[in-house]
Amino acid sequence: MDPDFSSNDPALIIFIKNPRMGQVKTRLAATMGDAMALRIYLALTERIRRTTTPLPYTKYLYYSDFVDEADEWPAAQFVKKLQYKGDLGERMSHAFAEVLERHGQALIVGSDVPGINAEIINAAFDELNTHDFAIGGTDDGGYYLLGMNAHEPAVFQGIDWSTETVFSQTQAAIAQLGKTCAQVAVLPDIDFEEDWQQHGWQL
Repeated sequence: MDPDFSSNDPALIIFIKNPRMGQVKTRLAATMGDAMALRIYLALTERIRRTTTPLPYTKYLYYSDFVDEADEWPAAQFVKKLQYKGDLGERMSHAFAEVLERHGQALIVGSDVPGINAEIINAAFDELNTHDFAIGGTDDGGYYLLGMNAHEPAVFQGIDWSTETVFSQTQAAIAQLGKTCAQVAVLPDIDFEEDWQQHGWQL
């Protein structure tokens, strides 16, 4: 049951993968093993859960494969939904379309960038008061955060997902629309064992 909210209430979208052995952080698993990759993913999702639970936004949690009503994400705090089938762009676009039918602003974050914090999320929502988009890039050329005031499917089309051009292609798509975009902090992404070790993250 979706909570009550006004049309001006900002919404936070969180994408997660259902945590199953061999199905998460596969590039980490290639050198660290499936068990360690799962442990790291669970630690990262616990971090984003702790970070977002107290935030004063309507929060939508989109699962990759099935909605888990019995996990550690409290249903009182998170509206649980299932991701649309398709590539990452199609799944994000569908989530934005759903959420922006009911909210004036929406921001999506991933679950596996450990540097995300409340200050960055709040800053991105603040930027949406004066810009059409807000984006937070990763140091490998992707992005971990995207916010918008109106659904624009074009920013998810023609993007080479999981490459170093995702951020630049998305910015180009926004510029092509004639829209404004604010940037928030660039954060390190954790895809490979050397990323985990370089930044000194601990379980």
